[in-house]
Amino acid sequence: MAGTDPAPVTLVVGDEELLAERAVSEVVAAARAADPSAEVHDLLGGKVTTGELAQMTSPSLFGDRSVVVIRSAQDLPKDVITEIVAYAKQPSDDTVLVLAHPGGVKGKALVDGVKKAGAKVITISKVTKAGERLEFVKGEFRRAGRKISGDAAQALLDAVGNDLRELAAACSQLAFDTEDKTISAAAVARYHKGRAEVTGFNVADSAIEGRLAEALEQVRWALGTGVAPVLLVSALANGLRSLAKVAGAPRNLRGPQLASQLGMPPWKADRVKRQLNGWGPEGLSRAIQAVATADEQVKGGGADPAYALEHAIQVIVSSRTGR
Repeated sequence: MAGTDPAPVTLVVGDEELLAERAVSEVVAAARAADPSAEVHDLLGGKVTTGELAQMTSPSLFGDRSVVVIRSAQDLPKDVITEIVAYAKQPSDDTVLVLAHPGGVKGKALVDGVKKAGAKVITISKVTKAGERLEFVKGEFRRAGRKISGDAAQALLDAVGNDLRELAAACSQLAFDTEDKTISAAAVARYHKGRAEVTGFNVADSAIEGRLAEALEQVRWALGTGVAPVLLVSALANGLRSLAKVAGAPRNLRGPQLASQLGMPPWKADRVKRQLNGWGPEGLSRAIQAVATADEQVKGGGADPAYALEHAIQVIVSSRTGR
């Protein structure tokens, strides 16, 4: 999409977070390609106030273009939804508006309204089938200008699991660390040596549940047996995102209803709900920020990935207990 002039209003609908984020990023990249000086405003639906959109989309004296991204659009107040729907009927020539909505009933008036107004709609389908996940893995290597054999793609799935963020991180790191044009099953096996013994998910569970010594021992073992630091950071981030999802879910939801609302299998929703004990909003925010810092450091922003991971784990555990 980059390099083409995007639609004035784009609605991204779907709760496959990684793919939805990419769709939003592609629209923003296209707008910046058309006008590199365009200013980007990135907002959360629950924090957008009445009149704010009008202020951001009003014509500039200098003819500057702007991009307004509203994420979690299901949380927009009703009066702001009314404003956005009215705006979508007559959008500004100088603004690109991108709305990200997970689907579902909440905020449906926004979805229906902007669709009727003629907004471009990008629908993100949930990746649920094994064949779809295999195609996702192959697509990740195509994005990197590489290929992966069918048995290697299956081996990667077996090693990493079904989470798309983990898979994307694994594909990216594997493409970076190997020189073969086509990734083989042998390359996957070398790369993931030791992952069966200690996975990123083991480390994340231990940290989130407050078991500091166990988490540090696991992360050292994982690094020593060849698990890539980026995968461990991704697992920590995934675990904390799951906590945030459950914390933000309606309190009256239980069991299958909660799982359906969150897009998780019931066993995982139950486990994350148990893990949420001892966590508060401030601690969760602090832990997420620590993992974001670690992510930057293991991808080249720091000299010692092992230290970055251990520090992030220490912050996670202390944030959980409130110390």
